[in-house]
Amino acid sequence: MSAPRLHPEFFIRLFLNDSAMLGPGKAALLDGIARTGSISAAGREMGMSYKRAWMLVETLNAMFRAPLVESARGGAGGGGATLTETGQQVLALYRGIEAAAAEVNAHRIAALKALQTDTSGRK
Repeated sequence: MSAPRLHPEFFIRLFLNDSAMLGPGKAALLDGIARTGSISAAGREMGMSYKRAWMLVETLNAMFRAPLVESARGGAGGGGATLTETGQQVLALYRGIEAAAAEVNAHRIAALKALQTDTSGRK
């Protein structure tokens, strides 16, 4: 399975408070961790550095009462990462909000697209 698109036609960014935001990038990272079992692999799929992926995981873990991602150090047996139960819940809730908003606004998005100029520049 390939990495999800980071620039969908419609996306939701939730401002949970002044310092906590959840949007398509963090959700894609959580999806990638769930799929690959690795923070670094999920980050690579998204074209981000190992350091950036880890910083986002630390941010996500600090945003909620319980961590969203658990990781194990690498070594002879290899490391890894998994979404916690809270991580799975947060991702499912975000994806549900995203899907419901897209569904209820599909006709509005289509109407906006119908009002655009075509690619030749004509109206």
